[in-house]
Amino acid sequence: LDMPFGDNSFDLIWSMESGEHMPDKRQFISELSRVCKPGGRIIVVAWCHRDLLPGETQLLPREERLLRRINRAYYLPRWCSVADYAKLASDFGLEQIRTDDWTDRVKRFWPAVILSAFRPNSLLGLFRSGFTTIR
Repeated sequence: LDMPFGDNSFDLIWSMESGEHMPDKRQFISELSRVCKPGGRIIVVAWCHRDLLPGETQLLPREERLLRRINRAYYLPRWCSVADYAKLASDFGLEQIRTDDWTDRVKRFWPAVILSAFRPNSLLGLFRSGFTTIR
């Protein structure tokens, strides 16, 4: 979370499915905003949990259990919501913040992703990587 680039280095930053791996989301967005040139663009595509509804202070227990299982299986830290990312972006002075939920566009691909884990080459690679990576 400490990128080796100077301030204002890039006019476009594309973060594809990496935010969910960052344990400190605030530091993650801070670094993205630090290396982005004034007037530049930052695109973050990340696994997120749903936005909380008005009056909610946390996810439902069953949602928390599901996310814990996913985090354990994929060695991920705690997730945040799209609204959390937007708030962090605003906190760091980013402007013209736009968000979108791609769930409906990508969910049809997940069965193929899961099945790919059971292909012979995938299983062989998993065993070659060692038992510490197998859960």
